[in-house]
Amino acid sequence: MAQRLCLNGLLLASCTVMAQSGSNILSFVDPLIGTVNGGHVFPGATLPFAMAKAVADVNGEDQGGFASDGSNITGFSHMHDSGTGGSPSLGNFPLFPQAGCPDDIFDNCVFPKDSRAVPRVNGTAQASPGYFSIELATQIRAEMTSTNHTALYRFTFPSTPTENNATLSPLILADLSDLPNSRINGSINVTDTTGRITGSGTFSPSFGIGSYTLHFCADFQGADIRDTGVFMNNRAGSEPKNLSVVQDGVNNSPDILPAGAWTRFRAPKVNGTIMARVGVSFISSEQACNSAEAEIPEFDFDAVHQASRDAWTSHLGALSVTPGPGVNESLQTVFWSGIYRASISPQDYTNENPLWNSTAPYYDSFYCIWDSFRSIHSLITIVNPVSQIRMMRSLIDIYEHEGWLPDCRMSLCKGFTQGGSNADVLLTDTYLKIRSLTKDIDWQMAYAAVRNDAENEPKDWSVEGRGGLKSWKELHYIPTEDYDPYGVGPFTRSISRTVEYAYDDFCIAEMAHGLGYEADAQKYYQRSTYWRNMYKSDQVSTINSTTSTTNTTETFTGFLQPKFLNQTWGYQDPIFCSPLLNFTSCYLNPSGHETYEGSAWLYTFFVPQDQAALITTLGGPDEFIRRLNYFHESGLLYVGDEQGFLPVYQYHYAGRPGLSAARAHYYIPSQFNDTLVGIAGNDDSGAMGSFVALAMMGLFPNPGQNVYLITPPFFQEWSLTNQITGKVATVRNVNFDGTRNLFIQNATLDGVIYTKNWIGHEFYLEGGVLELVLGCEESGWGTREEDLPPSLSTGNKTMGMGLYSL
Repeated sequence: MAQRLCLNGLLLASCTVMAQSGSNILSFVDPLIGTVNGGHVFPGATLPFAMAKAVADVNGEDQGGFASDGSNITGFSHMHDSGTGGSPSLGNFPLFPQAGCPDDIFDNCVFPKDSRAVPRVNGTAQASPGYFSIELATQIRAEMTSTNHTALYRFTFPSTPTENNATLSPLILADLSDLPNSRINGSINVTDTTGRITGSGTFSPSFGIGSYTLHFCADFQGADIRDTGVFMNNRAGSEPKNLSVVQDGVNNSPDILPAGAWTRFRAPKVNGTIMARVGVSFISSEQACNSAEAEIPEFDFDAVHQASRDAWTSHLGALSVTPGPGVNESLQTVFWSGIYRASISPQDYTNENPLWNSTAPYYDSFYCIWDSFRSIHSLITIVNPVSQIRMMRSLIDIYEHEGWLPDCRMSLCKGFTQGGSNADVLLTDTYLKIRSLTKDIDWQMAYAAVRNDAENEPKDWSVEGRGGLKSWKELHYIPTEDYDPYGVGPFTRSISRTVEYAYDDFCIAEMAHGLGYEADAQKYYQRSTYWRNMYKSDQVSTINSTTSTTNTTETFTGFLQPKFLNQTWGYQDPIFCSPLLNFTSCYLNPSGHETYEGSAWLYTFFVPQDQAALITTLGGPDEFIRRLNYFHESGLLYVGDEQGFLPVYQYHYAGRPGLSAARAHYYIPSQFNDTLVGIAGNDDSGAMGSFVALAMMGLFPNPGQNVYLITPPFFQEWSLTNQITGKVATVRNVNFDGTRNLFIQNATLDGVIYTKNWIGHEFYLEGGVLELVLGCEESGWGTREEDLPPSLSTGNKTMGMGLYSL
């Protein structure tokens, strides 16, 4: 890495910027970051973790509904997911406004989604917490805000008649469709006297199995009703007032038969404006109507918008930040927008679950835990522990009623499992960090759930649990081309599943130890060492990297490799499925190879439970750092996938915490910034946002452990008030300049010298002041063996591991 100029003794306190707190935080949130080039971010109106999510939908990159890609607007829908992968999600029952029908004949309005799409006026998209607006080429301005289960739209129509219209007579249709055009069946009804439109549809999830049924209720205010009706295909009529459609095997996705209902109005009474209120429910249209009427009784757009802003201010306001010298508005926007995006999902569907009766909260859009365990839930645990507790109660409730913890779940459906049983990591992380605050969590049931993942193979391990457990228990690895007649799932990812199962078992061991199940703890700690069984010590990787900063050929020895049932080795090029070779060849499909969304280079580093053993295995600290440097600098690492997060900070375990700080400052802002393409990859429900927020706070988690790796925050100071204990944790930089002084020289915790390069969650629970004195060169702080983070093989008792001899 490039040398940095050193400014000794630089005192810049006089340049300190005032702390960000309260409602002024919202000015630094830009929901449009990541709405183009594969980010798939939902930029619309919502509340923290709420069900209703309103935005304009496009016919371009539509996974999050809207994209800043110049594509046309097809409608305005009320539920979305954010940062999904290749398939769009939700976007059910979109509304579409038209100022009038040509020649004033309603059958001349345009009804099918593909035909009615209109351009947006470039530069008119505006987004902020709780608000989204855009202007269509038809001179209609659409604004939206929301409550928990209800979207509120304000459509402003042009003051002059549209072409071929004698009078302004707006028509708003409601479409029985969703973003992926997955409708299986649907029905809709419009009330002639009020214009109310209600309906239901059954749809397919975007990354899972089964189907779900959703209901809606749309009401209007601001103009008298002229007439109502339904449409099918490209024709409409004022009779009948309801219809039903079923996929018939001919009109199959993506060409589902267009169908819906419409309400036409006389000229709006005030300022050309018509309000549309849409409630949504998984229970019934009646419940959708009741929620809408209870949450938005007055159609008061400004009041609902303000309430939404207040909710976001309360949520984000747990943090207060003093930016300090050298911190521009761009970096502040990156930080606050990251926390915002990580607060959109999982979504609170409590009282909206028709699958079983329960008094527990129900959350959905765990999309997917393979992505979210690495940073999203760590951030939620810090900023909003009440929500994290509710989410974990929901996971346990799902286990109680369906028999398995999910690894992915959306729209009441089971989603696909990408690797291990990663809810084990989430539950353990919560147990270790905030178990003293979780009296309403049944930890015995939680342990039963995670132990079930470790011991029992489900019939369909593509959507829950783990496959290959017989081999795991007997051979101590997941074989390539495994013999597994006990369940079904994609027989790929043997390398990545092995290291993930090992870490899942480690997390289960931590919970077992905490609950007093010592025999189980011993067993699962032992199983967490099985990653070694796919390590081939003589496997060579020689790379001539044209993207390297040094442009040299490097050779490294020792990588994870495929291994067959007879314990002979297979071969997968260690750089295969990296940006340097066939990057997109390791997805979740039958030909997906032995690593998932990454290379053997990447997965060889994935031993979060025992970095000390990994460092020794790879040749000691110096060789480990040489390898880790090359991994970052050669183009092998793609930080836009969540497995790339922890390698930014693994220098801590080799006694070089300063290099972790330097890496973080490289990726921010080069890969994470405040532009429309300002995230490194798909946001995955806010994973990229949580990574950048935690990195900029300077306490980065090793999730599933009570460990935060310390680097200097990107700000002079921040404070966080614990939502439950009320205690305040503060991290303060001394000699902070924002650009050069990136290295900790020494540290104190509440005035007492602190030498460890990591800290536990007790800091957030009990409060305190961690003060970091910075300089422009690496120092000896945090480099001694006793100052390194805990590892299984070192017997560090911080996580209860000192009792075990492996």
